[in-house]
Amino acid sequence: MKLVPLALLSLPLVISACGGSSKPASTSVSSGGATGPAATVGAKPAKPAGAEPSVISLDERALTVTLPLYRGEAPGGRTTYYIVTDASSAALAKKYGVNLAPKLVHALGTKSVQNVHDGPSGFVFEGTVDFSQTPKVVPSKEGFPPTVAKPGAVGDAKYSPLVTTGDGTVIDAPQVANSTGVGNGVVAIDYKAKTVTLKLLDGFVGGAHNYYVRTDGSIPLLAAIESSTYAPNLNAAPGLGSNSPKTSARSGIVPVINGPRGSAGANERQGLDSALLGEGPPENIEQEPPRGSGYSPLWDVTPVAWTPKAVAGHKVRRLTSFTAVASAFKAGAVTSAGAGPANKTIGAKELEAVSNCSIVSIG
Repeated sequence: MKLVPLALLSLPLVISACGGSSKPASTSVSSGGATGPAATVGAKPAKPAGAEPSVISLDERALTVTLPLYRGEAPGGRTTYYIVTDASSAALAKKYGVNLAPKLVHALGTKSVQNVHDGPSGFVFEGTVDFSQTPKVVPSKEGFPPTVAKPGAVGDAKYSPLVTTGDGTVIDAPQVANSTGVGNGVVAIDYKAKTVTLKLLDGFVGGAHNYYVRTDGSIPLLAAIESSTYAPNLNAAPGLGSNSPKTSARSGIVPVINGPRGSAGANERQGLDSALLGEGPPENIEQEPPRGSGYSPLWDVTPVAWTPKAVAGHKVRRLTSFTAVASAFKAGAVTSAGAGPANKTIGAKELEAVSNCSIVSIG
């Protein structure tokens, strides 16, 4: 395995927290808003026991999840559609059937939260998204970093997936479709039934397997690789390098760059090299599970890479918890691939980028 030069990783646009396919979604649309072929009708996949209440169905083989679709209003009176994935108050989390993420309140008063108000059918937003472009990602010979990385969906100057009605609470409500098209992570959308099916990724938190949606990234390369919406305002969320429930709106995520490749087997492979070469999801490691005071869908990207010595010594393995990452970092087997402040839990340096990814099922 070739170690990515850290000089490449010190650039401000370098890595994907959530990873994913460079190909745009093949979208089925049943009616309204964006255009596309008719939605496919068939048996719905089962809902795992560990899925959050709002999940309608989750297909573990196809890596997709179907969620409720909400209609709102974008600037100029245009119709937009959004999902709800997390909320800062218990009452709102129960109302929408989503994760409770109290830490999101620390983002209030920053550009990472946009103001909305209630309209006749849903939120009236100050900012929105242009879904008309297609992301383009061309992997390098090793996979990462890609030689070409162009985001598709782009939020305007006021867009953020985080919203508040001014009542002191924050809701994670990413927009997924409007008259310009649909999000790159959308697989199917049914405006009549008010459902949307999105691509999933799987990863690990505390050694447990989980599934999560990726909807927004705060730097262009992140959004391009994830096929998510470029939302630079998310960078204003406080808590770089910190997981404190008292001050931080973020929680960490570790993408491993040069983990085990596909030849190691489906239950061992991991990393951005592997993901960009089409071997499967990057299998990232999240810091906090839902239902904990430290959980947040705003993931503070903390990339690591196995050292040449670890590679030569055949020490490379799949990591599934922050404890395992911290241990490998302390032993000198992995090293920082970011150039920002150190994550206080594991010691590796942050990238200074945010990925908005909500865990929808765990265990």
